[in-house]
Amino acid sequence: MSNTILAPAKPGATNHLEPEAKCDAMKLRHLIESQQFTVPLLMELFHRSRGMERVVARGGSLDYQNKILATLFYQPSTRTRFCFEAAMQRLGGKVLSTEHAGTFSSEVEAEQVEDSIRIIGSYSDIIVVRHPEAGGAKRAAQVSPVPVINAGDGEGGQHPTQALLDLYTIYRERPLVGLSVAIVGELDKGRTARSLAYLLAKFERVKIYFVSPPQMQMKPDILEYLNEHGVRYELESEIDRVIGEVDVVYQTRIRPERVRDRHELQRYAIDSTVLGKMKADALILHPLPRTVELDKTVDDDSRALYFKQAANGLYVRMALLTMLLERDQS
Repeated sequence: MSNTILAPAKPGATNHLEPEAKCDAMKLRHLIESQQFTVPLLMELFHRSRGMERVVARGGSLDYQNKILATLFYQPSTRTRFCFEAAMQRLGGKVLSTEHAGTFSSEVEAEQVEDSIRIIGSYSDIIVVRHPEAGGAKRAAQVSPVPVINAGDGEGGQHPTQALLDLYTIYRERPLVGLSVAIVGELDKGRTARSLAYLLAKFERVKIYFVSPPQMQMKPDILEYLNEHGVRYELESEIDRVIGEVDVVYQTRIRPERVRDRHELQRYAIDSTVLGKMKADALILHPLPRTVELDKTVDDDSRALYFKQAANGLYVRMALLTMLLERDQS
């Protein structure tokens, strides 16, 4: 059974770059959560991201050859860490990297993340941090002498740069105003889904379908935010009820250990049968990695954009690095 929320439209939202976008960009000191972004700031980021596509096509830049990025990951990552490191190197910068920050001798001896950030910030110009606790990136930003980017914090926290590249992928294909999106999977602890919901709320006439087992539905804090900002949404437990109505399907995983019956996972999966029920021009996105929720037969469908989505992450993160580094110099 669905739970439909109809809310009034938001004043002032748009899908066009506004004149104050350049000034608004200067306000971004750290990137900790999606709520920091306004529509003008998003449009400025997307404009820069298009430019980064051209930079990469010509082999990169040397504009940031005197800058150092530190990637401080307390949890394992492949795509996000590599993407940030590639972004910095494409800009001509250098990288200090660890994927096992929690095993450092200082961390084993219970050094607080705040102390680590203060020290690493003296070695580098910008820090990307993934932390196992929701709020870990915010703690880092509060003491850091250089910009901090949240690359994922805790279960039920946020992953704002993933959401930015997700939104950019949609933006490249169609207008964001009037969009209908199904966000599917383990939503209560899904930091990518949470971050994307915050960003979608910036645009007029958006409707979001949260499709999940009832025990994994989106948390009240997101729903309250959507209510406050006049965003329509439905809580749904069956993908078949919405799959033919939406412009975008944002598929995420459900960890098998969270369901009693493994067959239940198939109720939230995309396969050839589900493809046949979708709009002909719908988009399929996934933050990856995938398991059983996205069948490999979907890869050949023209609506499947998740590999392009991953590639777009390079351009968006390059653009974001330039915005933060420029702000830090001002």
